[in-house]
Amino acid sequence: MEFKDYYKTLGVERTATADDIKSAYRKLARKHHPDVNKEPGAEARFKEIGEAYEVLKDTEKRAAYDDLGNRWREGQDFTPPPEWGAGFESTQGGASATEAADYSDFFSSLFGNYSRQAESARARGEDHYAKIFIPLEDAFRGGTQTITLRTPQLNAQGRPEFRERSLNVQIPKGVREGQHIRLAGQGTPGITGASPGDLYLEIHFHPHKLYQVQGRDLSLSLPIAPWEAALGATAKAPTPNGVVEVKIPPGSQNGRKLRLKGRGIPGEPAGDLYLILEVVLPPADSERAQKIYHTMAQELAFNPRQALGV
Repeated sequence: MEFKDYYKTLGVERTATADDIKSAYRKLARKHHPDVNKEPGAEARFKEIGEAYEVLKDTEKRAAYDDLGNRWREGQDFTPPPEWGAGFESTQGGASATEAADYSDFFSSLFGNYSRQAESARARGEDHYAKIFIPLEDAFRGGTQTITLRTPQLNAQGRPEFRERSLNVQIPKGVREGQHIRLAGQGTPGITGASPGDLYLEIHFHPHKLYQVQGRDLSLSLPIAPWEAALGATAKAPTPNGVVEVKIPPGSQNGRKLRLKGRGIPGEPAGDLYLILEVVLPPADSERAQKIYHTMAQELAFNPRQALGV
């Protein structure tokens, strides 16, 4: 994916103020509006200008975009960094799916990933939203996490910068990917004594070295030897609550799934843990190992491509 330089699109410096950005947008929008400019490509250019302005006019989006741009080098292909958006606190909850679809894949990959909550009342303080990443293990035991959030705001020069704050958050046992935790009163203060808004934290898990997560279910790739797959065996397998012994049925093929009921993320009902069998061949790195493979080739007369008719 191509990184979009929104400052270049509007022809302004990265140090431009909000007024500079608005002025540049209005000038370019008038020039390239499809009702005025009938040249080929004018409409596409108009949309690019609108997308750039959508990001740079917004203090929160611009601050997040600037933070990303500081880590990108021209000429590099762009892929959103792992855990993009973690810790960015905003009042918008990200673009809706409809809004994100109006812009490029680049825009959607950055600003179309969060769930929008209900609008708050006018007098009441605005709700805030942030995405955080926690260890998968917290879903099994719960506990308290200290998180640091960064909130964009304008400095004295009219450019966005981050203000940090730390909060202690109680993570409930059984929390799911994408679930929201509400922290009452942690949003914007209300007007003239009205109640403050709330803070909604969208929960995501750090990538785990063993498990893949889908809802409350987990999956794990379990390596087994060829003779365990062919003859059946009892093998040890890790689970989030400790090692267990599982029976490998005789004649198991690579990719077969074994279900351990209730061994997934806790809940009502609890999720399951799926073991995906991965048949691993011993290396033929010694004379004895090679001899065993030659014997198998001669005596088993096995053709793995028989179903292909060859």
